[in-house]
Amino acid sequence: MSLIKSMIGKRNIYLIGPMGSGKTAVGRQLARLLDVPFYDSDAEVERRTGVDIPFIFEREGEVGFRQREREAIEALTQLEPIVMATGGGAILNAENRALLAEHGTVIYLETSLGQQLQRVGTGRGRPLLRDGDLGDRLRKLRADREPFYRELADHIVPTDHRRVQKVAEQILREVRGHEGPIPELEET
Repeated sequence: MSLIKSMIGKRNIYLIGPMGSGKTAVGRQLARLLDVPFYDSDAEVERRTGVDIPFIFEREGEVGFRQREREAIEALTQLEPIVMATGGGAILNAENRALLAEHGTVIYLETSLGQQLQRVGTGRGRPLLRDGDLGDRLRKLRADREPFYRELADHIVPTDHRRVQKVAEQILREVRGHEGPIPELEET
């Protein structure tokens, strides 16, 4: 029996949170610790379309991207066991929220605006950050999305000034329902 199945009733772990919260890096590490496949919903959209997300936004706008994102999340939530990082805005779609809640344990990777600004750099390559002041755009996105992150989350894990390994280990503790060391990980 895999570690993930023995830890939780639901066999998938989904990471949600704003851009720059560390979903992809933490997701990869968590999947390694659990020895399960890792998926990134944005990467899945790019794989399915053969183009990058900025190109999709340019050609189809945010509406077209969100439809493709919904299709990717619908397909990925049917796989198990997996760890999946979602795009920051995936939670805006009610169908996505329902799929994530039904098929897995949802972890909100919480980060401060200051940490986000450091991690996203100039925002290049992120279509929603192209226009206007970067800090203002991130604040607006945060205000729109934060209630959904909190409502959907089974667990909230802070990522500010923390190493990826430590965040992944905390997630394992959270889904196991206790604090303290994780015996299986101490040997590695």
